[in-house]
Formats: sequence, C-alpha cells, structure tokens
Amino acid sequence: MLELKNISKMAGGEYHIYPTDLTLQRGSLNVLLGPTLSGKTSLMRLMAGLDKPTSGTIHVDGVDVTGQPVQQRNVAMVYQQFINYPALTVYENIASPMRIAGKDAATIDREVHKASELLRLTPYLQRTPLSLSGGQQQRTALARALVKKATLVLLDEPLANLDYKLREELREELPKIFAQSGAIFVYATTEPSEALLLGGNTATLSEGRVTQFGETIAIYRQPVDLLTAKTFADPPLNTLGLVKSGQRFLLADRHVLDVPTHLAGVADGPLTVAFHPHHLSLSATPYAAKPLQARTLVSEIAGSESFIHVEFAGARWVILAHGIHDIDPDKEIDVYIDTRHLMAFDAQGLSLLAHASMAA
Repeated sequence: MLELKNISKMAGGEYHIYPTDLTLQRGSLNVLLGPTLSGKTSLMRLMAGLDKPTSGTIHVDGVDVTGQPVQQRNVAMVYQQFINYPALTVYENIASPMRIAGKDAATIDREVHKASELLRLTPYLQRTPLSLSGGQQQRTALARALVKKATLVLLDEPLANLDYKLREELREELPKIFAQSGAIFVYATTEPSEALLLGGNTATLSEGRVTQFGETIAIYRQPVDLLTAKTFADPPLNTLGLVKSGQRFLLADRHVLDVPTHLAGVADGPLTVAFHPHHLSLSATPYAAKPLQARTLVSEIAGSESFIHVEFAGARWVILAHGIHDIDPDKEIDVYIDTRHLMAFDAQGLSLLAHASMAA
C-alpha cells in the first residue's frame, strides 16, 4: 500500500502540489487525469522519490520512505519520452533489471519472451533500440518496467507516441496485466477516454490539486464539483446557468427545460447545469423532446462523427453527432438536451447530486 499523508511540493514560494492525502492499494490501477501542468508528473516524482515533499510523509506498506532516494525503492518508471540503453539489444534492455536483481538465466529468458510477446517485440529482440521505430522503442521501455516486478510502477503518458491501433490494443491489455502483478500502478494521462477505458481508480487533478479520487466510472458519473466534471470531459463539458423553479428550469424568466426526475429534489434557485456533448443532439428523442434554438458557429467532421459548435443564450456548446453534418455557420437550428444526464452545481461549483445515482 502507498500512502501519501498531507504531502505538498513548493518551488519559488508557489505550490506545485497542494497538501494531498491519497492511499493506493497493491494490485490496483490508479489513473492521474488532468490537463498539461495540472501536477500529474510532479505527484509521480514525489511517489517515486525523485523529489522530496515540502511537507507530509510517504509510506509504503506502513514504512515511512519520505527521505529515501529512488535508487533504494522498488520502483519502475516509463515516460512518454522513452529511455533505453542504445548499445544493448532489445532483449538485453528488457532483461537488464532482472540481471541487476541477480535472476537466473532461465527466469530472465522466460520473462523477456513473455513481455516481448505481449508487446509485439519478439521479432526485434536481437536489434538495438536505435534501429526501431519510436513506437517499438516505447514498447521496449514498457516491457522493461513490466519484468522488473516493482512494488510501484509509474507510467507517465506511456502510450502517447504509439500508433492508434497498438495504443487501443494495449489500453485493453494493460488492466489485465496490472491486475495480475500485485504491484501498485499509477498511470498519468490527459485523456478522459483513456481513463475510462483503463478503469480502476482515478484521481482528477487541476493546478496541483487532487479534486477527487475514487472508482473511475463513479467519478465520471458523479463528479463532486464542476471543476472535476470539466476535467473528465473531452470534448469540453457544456454548461448553462439557470434558475430552478418547481419543475421548471428558467432562463431570464423563460421556461427552458423541464426538471428531470433525478433533480426534482434540488432546492429552487440559481444553479449551473452541465452535460456532455454526446447528450446534446440534432433531433428529438423520447428523453430530449423540447427544442432549444441555437446558432451554429462551426462544424468539424471527424470520420463517422461530427463536432458541431453552437451558441445558446451566450453559452458555447459542442454537439457530438454520429454521421457527417456539414452545417453552415450562423444558421439557427434546433438542439435537444437529454435531461436524464444533466448534472447540477451550486454557485460555488459544488455538485448538487454528489450522492445521486446517474446513468453514464
């Protein structure tokens, strides 16, 4: 078990990591999700022992390792910018942590071939890293981390440089590998979709603060605040300021939407509703029957999907629509919100549904 107890990190009088408490269990996959400069790498460096916290302590299996350097910890790390030994073959790169640990030749050979088969490296074992593609070099670094059998494995956007097909395959395979290892895995990413695919637990970060930690799907469905909801949204979350009055949502005293069942118990008054782009559509459904007239800004066609940017009552929204929709700018169109998936937040941005059950 890895425990971060009120740890913080300051530099130049400013917080890089605000005081944080976090407990990660053995055999768990833990995703750090946040945009660039949110503090993911800084937090991982503290976990590894590369940096010492300004305050607080770090414990592994009950032992305080706060001042212990990374060389004395059983930690493996893989970065977006892969690191390999250029003079060694792929086989020897993967085998290197086991040779340092004094493993026997049979164990080394078995583990190298198991990892290389999983990561599609078997044909390249006798090559040197510089003769490989960037994706193959990254897979070599990942394989070396897996065979080390570390207590803590830190992966800082490790799939970012891989081609799409391999990235998707590894995203599906990695949770199975993690579950079998008994190690604590920490995986940093900027992509909400990657966090959802990996599953496990997620800590959402914003400007050095952990805003929420828990089961990944639970945080996606029930963010504790608007900041967390926005962190877990790509394309960006759609929001709108409204006033709840009985069973109606009002905008400038105009009835805009009916209040859905799951928000019926929310107190009347001003609030912010939020919803994901795939819960906004171009056509009516049984759950999105009331049209709102919006003005189109731009349409982006991405293969079999379209991202349609619109403006409604001064708010800019994104619609994620299936199929090709090339809509001219400045056109008035009807849009429909699936109100079953509305989230609601108070004036401080805190969730009014933190403990409610909502569908994804």
